[in-house]
Amino acid sequence: MIKRRLRLGVNIDHVATIRNARGGPHPDPVRAARLAAAAGADGITAHLREDRRHISDHDIQSLMDQIDLPLNLEMAATEEMLEIALRHRPHAACIVPERREERTTENGLNVAESNVDLSAYVARLAASGIRVSLFIDPDPRQIEAAHKVGAPVVELHTGTYCEAAAGSDRDAELERIEGAAALAGELGIECHAGHGLSFGTVGPIAAIPDVMELNIGHFLIGEAIFGGLESSITRMRALMDNSRAAATGARSA
Repeated sequence: MIKRRLRLGVNIDHVATIRNARGGPHPDPVRAARLAAAAGADGITAHLREDRRHISDHDIQSLMDQIDLPLNLEMAATEEMLEIALRHRPHAACIVPERREERTTENGLNVAESNVDLSAYVARLAASGIRVSLFIDPDPRQIEAAHKVGAPVVELHTGTYCEAAAGSDRDAELERIEGAAALAGELGIECHAGHGLSFGTVGPIAAIPDVMELNIGHFLIGEAIFGGLESSITRMRALMDNSRAAATGARSA
């Protein structure tokens, strides 16, 4: 059974990327967050990277002060980022792997072999009322490791699925995600998903009953260049809802 409405978190990082290309105030990530809210987003996601290549500390403060939607702060497992999260106390914090030389997040967090005590980060964030998630690959070993460190939420990396050729390769990746989401549900972990999702790939992910939230950013910001941000989010929201409704109907039949 479908447990509740599938949520959409809109990542506004690349609004800041465009702004930073010129060094001025335009385009404003806060304005983008407000447009996302008007278009049907359930939350805003922003990744504060160590090198501040897009979202800045000031952006996080402005988002906390000026938007009504929940803020999901993506962050590395470092003491600097932990201090920032505890100071701002966003609705949620998603711990992600981070390498300075990568263009974007390339893989999920290796919770099973981490040399960082992730359980301490999870506990300290949770103690401040922050919903904690770990961004991981759809791998049973990583799901079980996330459970061991006390993570209440995982976000499954969908990048490999999105990049796979349509057909058997993509189908195999979808099966991995479905299995990982089901295992998370069995362990009492809330399951989210994201990375690389587009109009063409979102439907099968939205249909997975154990996935409660999708976080999508780069594609939506790219589409906004051609049709506007509200339009791109509205269309994504409709594709998600339609796919979810169809899956619900199929399971009920």
